[in-house]
Amino acid sequence: MKEFELNLSIEELEKRTSKDYLMTKKMLKADAKEYMNLQDGDKKALKHLVKAAYILEKINMQLDCHHNLEFQTFLEEEIKKGNKQAELTKILFDAQKGMNAIDTMSEKINLAKGIIELPGKGVYPEDLTKEEFHKILTEMINNGDIEEVKKILTQRSVVERKGDKLVGIDYIDKFKQEFSQMAEEIEKAAEYSTNKDFSEYLTLQAKALKEPDPMLDAYADKKWATLQDTPLEFTITRENYEDEMTGTIVENKELSALLEQHNISPIPKDFLGGRVGIVNKEGTHALLAIKEYLPTLAKNMPFADEYEQNISQNEDAKQTMVDVDLVAVCGDVGAYRGGITLAENLPNDDKLSLTIGGGRRNVYHRQIRFVSDYKKLQERLDAILDKDQHEFYNNEADHWFTIGHENAHSLGPKKACESLGKYRNIIEENKADMGALAFVDLLTELGMYTQEQRKQIIVTTIADNFLKSKPTMSQAHRVRTVMQNKYFSERGAYEIIDGKIHVNIDKVVPIAKEMLKEIIRIQIDGDFEKAEKYVKDNFIWTDNMEIISQKLQKINKTLNGRTESELAEKLLKE
Repeated sequence: MKEFELNLSIEELEKRTSKDYLMTKKMLKADAKEYMNLQDGDKKALKHLVKAAYILEKINMQLDCHHNLEFQTFLEEEIKKGNKQAELTKILFDAQKGMNAIDTMSEKINLAKGIIELPGKGVYPEDLTKEEFHKILTEMINNGDIEEVKKILTQRSVVERKGDKLVGIDYIDKFKQEFSQMAEEIEKAAEYSTNKDFSEYLTLQAKALKEPDPMLDAYADKKWATLQDTPLEFTITRENYEDEMTGTIVENKELSALLEQHNISPIPKDFLGGRVGIVNKEGTHALLAIKEYLPTLAKNMPFADEYEQNISQNEDAKQTMVDVDLVAVCGDVGAYRGGITLAENLPNDDKLSLTIGGGRRNVYHRQIRFVSDYKKLQERLDAILDKDQHEFYNNEADHWFTIGHENAHSLGPKKACESLGKYRNIIEENKADMGALAFVDLLTELGMYTQEQRKQIIVTTIADNFLKSKPTMSQAHRVRTVMQNKYFSERGAYEIIDGKIHVNIDKVVPIAKEMLKEIIRIQIDGDFEKAEKYVKDNFIWTDNMEIISQKLQKINKTLNGRTESELAEKLLKE
């Protein structure tokens, strides 16, 4: 067994794992009424889906870092010996689902000395530098190894050394045993499920885990995206925000030209998550209210006549939406690293299913968005928001904004914008936010929101946009927030008066429209330099942001977070 030296002191670990510094998001309890009300077949299916999700977590740990599994074993052995430092380290390891992460203050957390987070995570060789990566790919293309380069640059491969070359191994081949075990569990769930459509999807998903064929994923994704009225939710999430190596290719002009010549797109690697839940019908019904307006929103997107988008302006939107009570979030979707996702719109634009007529699906996470401490919330408002605007702050409005954000991912250019490199995700997340805000007035006119709800969405969004600390460039979801704050401030969307935010409500939507227009132009043009300049011009931490961040730090001491999954843990033992 490999030995590790633990990086965080007992004192630091005790602080980070204490109640004030470690946030806990609780998934469904073992006796939850949502579970008790399921039919027996769906209860049995749920058990197998939970088991499949936890197998997937083990796979993603290996994609995340070369040493995660052996470090996990090391911690478990040390805990048996009574090592308190290892016991506390294990709490953080389980919370962030890996050795390396980032906390809510955007500080890097490395649980073992000498092992840091790499641009290529666990999907590229540990000793591979950006320069060597580009050099090897260039040589391989010039030597005619075109098919192998395609395998290296697909989103579903692990890259390894082979002599002085690289090879790409499909995830399914690399983790054949684990994926086969997952497929068995999913097939059992399909047998027990009481819903025909859901069972059909599970069967397709199980098949996709047995063979290294991207088209099988596409068939499963296409079916998953049609699911609207099912008792259960099961998703294998595949998103590529974590890979910082592949995106560097666009910075190398010679290599980029060679790839373009051979029609090869360097798509960042997918990291895998497993979501298991029970569909909440009441919450889902509320979500669907926006669906009828999506074609109108598509029509009103900037430069809509210059590109194809996922939502057609002339036919029913291929977009399903469900509100889900969570049983378990595993792997990438459940890793608490500076935060945890409220919802997801999948499949992403780089996925094959969208090329064969598939749609997209939004899944909203009820347990993640619930406010656990209203007293703390009020303390925050008292400290940072103009008292006269407290009446317009509504935590539910944050959910309405999230609905707008997720649907905006389906609007705009359909192409995946790989040419924007490391700025691609920042630009896309910025687009989704601005899409959510830019259409608030239109949706109010159409009857989706009342005038009161309009004000609540605007004020709540601006107030929630302030962070506790300046993020790193790798945090796409947070970088875009800083960009928006600077952009809005310069154009008068809000002011800081006596240390508190005052939102100029009627200015916010026009300014959001302006920013959305600029973002869409960048996506259409696909120009890396323009994207880089736009991000750098706007990603500036201002004095006003620092004033608010200092107040937020005093009120909210949370540094790390975790999920607690009582029902899932019970089902795993059955």
